Amino acid sequence: MPDGNAKKPSRIQKRNRRVILDAALEVFSSYGYRGSTLDQIAAEAGLSKPNILYYFDGKEAIHVTLLSRLMQTWLDPLVAMDPLGDPREEILAYVQRKLDMARDLPRESRLFAGEILMGAPRMMPHLQTDLRSLFDEKCALIQHWIDAGRLPDLDPQHLIFSIWSTTQHYADFDVQVRVLQPDDPDPHARASLHLRAMFGRMLTL
Repeated sequence: MPDGNAKKPSRIQKRNRRVILDAALEVFSSYGYRGSTLDQIAAEAGLSKPNILYYFDGKEAIHVTLLSRLMQTWLDPLVAMDPLGDPREEILAYVQRKLDMARDLPRESRLFAGEILMGAPRMMPHLQTDLRSLFDEKCALIQHWIDAGRLPDLDPQHLIFSIWSTTQHYADFDVQVRVLQPDDPDPHARASLHLRAMFGRMLTL
C-alpha cells in the first residue's frame, strides 16, 4: 500500500536520476552490460558511486530501468501502422519511422541489440507479452491485406524482420557505415531513398 506520507522526489533528485540514466545509456551502449561498471557510470554522470547507489540498487537495476523505458519507445512505430490506411504506404511509413529511430536513438538501439544478443535475460517478459502480441497483431493485419489482394503474396513475419534488420543496421553498425561512406554528406537521406525503393518494389502488385 502506498505510503501517504512519502515525499515526492525533489527537483534535484529528478535531475540526478535523469543524469544517471543518460550516463548509463552511454556506458551500456558503448561497452555492453557485462563490460560496464558502476564506476564508469558514476564517472560519466559526474557523481560519486555512493550517490549512484542512493538512487539505484546496482548496475542491474539501472539496466532494467533503461530497458523498461525503451520498450514502449521501440513499439510505438509499429503501433502506428494504421489498419485503415493504404497498405503499401503504411508499411513504407513504418520503414521510415524505424530508420528515423536509428538516426535519432542510436544508443537506445545498441542497448536493445546488446540485450537481445545476451539472450534477453532482463527483457524476455516484455518480448513474450508486449512485443509478441503487437507483432502477431500486425502480421495478421499484413496477411489480411495480402488476402484482400492489396499486397503481393509475401511472408508478413519475415517482412517485419527485414525492416528491423535493414533499419537498425544504421544504428548498430554506425561506425562501419561511417568508415565505408566517409564523404557522404547525408547518409540518412540516401538510406531513406534506398529502403523506400527496395521495399516499395517488394510491396508493389
